[in-house]
Amino acid sequence: MHRVLRYLGFVRSNYLAAEDLIPAEGVIIDKQPNAFFKVQLDNSDHVVLAAVSGKMRKNRIRILVGDRVSVEMSPYDLTRGRITYRFK
Repeated sequence: MHRVLRYLGFVRSNYLAAEDLIPAEGVIIDKQPNAFFKVQLDNSDHVVLAAVSGKMRKNRIRILVGDRVSVEMSPYDLTRGRITYRFK
């Protein structure tokens, strides 16, 4: 089906580009049992429920409570995100 749509010239614009994601930094305040983390963003009281990105999981980057991390959030749901980097 996708090949047919691509052949006909239709472009799927439902996907977010990397430029559409909202970057933020924060501190891990809690570890959830399902591999999610609660991240408190810098300069605010906003808390985000974030998962570890695939490359961090592949390279077995460990994340502990108190670590500073970089988070990407979708503009559609600002309560969830993806952890993309752990600062040293």
